[in-house]
Amino acid sequence: MAKKQVGRRVEGWKAKSWFKVHVPENLGKVYIGDTIANDAGSVVGRIMQATLGEITNDYAKQHIKMRFRIANVTGDAAYTEFVGHDVTRDYLRSLIKRRSTRIDCLVPIVTKDTKKVRLTISCYTLARANVSQIHAIRNAITANVQAQAAAWDLNTLVNGIVAGEISRDLFKVIKVLYPIRRIEVVKSKVEMVAAPTPESP
Repeated sequence: MAKKQVGRRVEGWKAKSWFKVHVPENLGKVYIGDTIANDAGSVVGRIMQATLGEITNDYAKQHIKMRFRIANVTGDAAYTEFVGHDVTRDYLRSLIKRRSTRIDCLVPIVTKDTKKVRLTISCYTLARANVSQIHAIRNAITANVQAQAAAWDLNTLVNGIVAGEISRDLFKVIKVLYPIRRIEVVKSKVEMVAAPTPESP
């Protein structure tokens, strides 16, 4: 009896497709790499990372790591949304000087398009600050950023981080309180909103 011929099985990776990943429109929809998947649906939700230097072709910004989530796919192009950033540890170490104080401030904000974002802002003084001065600087940073956040949407926030506008504006405010050398938005994270669960009958 003749054996039944079985068709050759396509190897797993050969059956998959490559998708070209792009950053959001406010960052120029720049292509940052590829991801592979069985279908477009399984690409959505993946986190991709690129340095700001790669996105802007500015080597001076290689220390800023940007994270994006794939939000939708058109053909073989995957488009993302910003979900956060941070700066490299070696860059942070380079900012610390002797006989000065590093003041870290965690600032939760809600943008006008209702995005919840946690910002970590670091302030570097010219001389060693005491406890009351550190407290005053933290309060001023928090109050200033939270007051401005009501007028920002997420794109405005991202552009302010990328261009350094938020850091420059804070520097002008804080230098009146105490001599400082630098302020950096060293980390951001967009909080994910859980999908609503269907109510039980």
